[in-house]
Formats: sequence, C-alpha cells, structure tokens
Amino acid sequence: MNEKPNKIEFEMLDYKRLENDFVSFKLEDGTVVKVKVDLDRVGKSINYKNPDGTPHYAISTAVKLSIIPSDKKFSLEKKSIKETNTHPPGQMFS
Repeated sequence: MNEKPNKIEFEMLDYKRLENDFVSFKLEDGTVVKVKVDLDRVGKSINYKNPDGTPHYAISTAVKLSIIPSDKKFSLEKKSIKETNTHPPGQMFS
C-alpha cells in the first residue's frame, strides 16, 4: 500500500541571484522607490512529489522597499540613537 508521508522533508538548496538587485520606479514628485525581492529559504522535497510527478519546493521570500526622497534627506529622533557603552554587558566577566 502506498501511503503519503505525514511530514514532508526538504533538502535546503543554495541559490544565486541572476539579475539586478532592485527594480526602481521614479514617482512624479521625484521620489525613487526601489523594490528588491529576495529568497529567504528554498527547499526541495526529498520524500514527496507533486501529483504530476514534478518536484515539490518550499520557498520563503522577502520584499525590501527603499524609498529615496527627491531631496535625499531624512531625519531621526535623537532618542532613537543609543549611546555607546564602553563597559561589557553584566553577564560577561572582565
């Protein structure tokens, strides 16, 4: 009897980018929006195939947006910048 597995196991696959990192759009106000799609993790099943017999993949993706205003300026609240601490953290021994 041919039973389907309870868990599908995957072999993680390495990958390389074949084309440009970003797709860029220029808005009418001069702002540039850059979009990057990246792979977080790719796996190919080692104990399961699709019903048509092709390999079954699990793919996790991420989208990164970069918005560059036309004047190329931005600001941060001072409280968002942490002070540099020259002492080691409490759990470390010196």
